[in-house]
Amino acid sequence: VQLQASGGGTVQTGDSLRVSCLASGRAVGSYNMGWFRQPPGKEREFVAAIKPSGTTRYAESVQGRFTISRDNAKNTIDLQMSSLKPTDTARYICAVSLPWQPLRTDYQGRGTLVTVSS
Repeated sequence: VQLQASGGGTVQTGDSLRVSCLASGRAVGSYNMGWFRQPPGKEREFVAAIKPSGTTRYAESVQGRFTISRDNAKNTIDLQMSSLKPTDTARYICAVSLPWQPLRTDYQGRGTLVTVSS
């Protein structure tokens, strides 16, 4: 499975941004998928996950501000981010995970960079 993230960029505090991930190589509709992020100079951290059924879960730091969704027909997942803060600045990496918890990066892409300026 190859995962290609897109949609990153530089935004202002309080703005919204949507990042997307396109899977290729095989259908991922039956897999758990999710997003991680890696801030500059820091460890990678979990952001959000979605089951094939659409059940979701979020990191506490983004709960209520971020929404994960998927389109199994298009082999994509999206992350809609709102009320962005400078602390959301990171490379956002999409992943396919065999287990639901903890979410893993059994397959992962290179990610897309999101920068939130103050």
